[in-house]
Amino acid sequence: MAITVDSPRSIVLPALFAVFFAAPASHAEAPLFRGDPAHSGTYQSTRVGTLTHVEWKFKTGAKVISSPAVVGRTVYVGSADHFVYALDAGDGSVRWRYKTGGAVNSSPAFANDTVFVLSADGNFYALDAKGGSLKWKFRTGGERRFTAPGIHGAMPRMELMPDPFDVFLSSPTVVDGVVYFGSGDHRVYALDASSGMLRWSFETGNVVHASPAVADGMLYIGSWDRNLYALKAATGEVAWNSRPATIRTSSIRSESRAPPRSPATPCFSAAVTGTSMHSMPGPARRNGRTTITRDG
Repeated sequence: MAITVDSPRSIVLPALFAVFFAAPASHAEAPLFRGDPAHSGTYQSTRVGTLTHVEWKFKTGAKVISSPAVVGRTVYVGSADHFVYALDAGDGSVRWRYKTGGAVNSSPAFANDTVFVLSADGNFYALDAKGGSLKWKFRTGGERRFTAPGIHGAMPRMELMPDPFDVFLSSPTVVDGVVYFGSGDHRVYALDASSGMLRWSFETGNVVHASPAVADGMLYIGSWDRNLYALKAATGEVAWNSRPATIRTSSIRSESRAPPRSPATPCFSAAVTGTSMHSMPGPARRNGRTTITRDG
């Protein structure tokens, strides 16, 4: 459903943007988290001038953890109020919004007139970039935060509790018609970007809220199991991982997992800038249930 105007009375907490258009819109695009599939953080735009004032601001119904994607004259961003928003980059007016079933703490990715984003409701969404209608959605095994006993020194020490700092969801990366992302069900997914069909999935030993970096046919992503994984982007096979002795595997539907002995160190999003790697082969997993919903 497309919405062109929103009432300011229905929104309470701010998402703040300072927008400058000294260069043509095509030179200022940022369609993915950190700019490109390799997460290089390099943007093809002119230098931003001195920040002297707020050009506009738009308030959503909850906190905004998602980073915006900017394509042409449209800003796409998620909010913990369960909505994905498309805003006019010039004045911040609403072009459309789409409601998911949970907080959208994932940063949207744009490719081929489609906006891709993950929600805390356990669904991965593909939305029409022009009108905001649902193209398809993919059901994962569900989202959850990393949990450990007595995390960050909290009492009681033996009580299993979620990490209050595990606030982000994985932000998708799109390369050559395939969209990649991680999930709270411990898996890394590769889906066909046009249909939502599962290409492959790989199971790590814990929650995957890092965002995948893809370069030269390889996918790099961290897991709360303390591993950084290098997977072949086409198949999901392991090229190497950083801590093979600590890997734990479990069912996609399992809800009763033994807690780790101590809080794991999170692996954040990787960036590929060119370096030498050592190879350590291992198995890929392609099992897992797939549910796809399309409009019409």
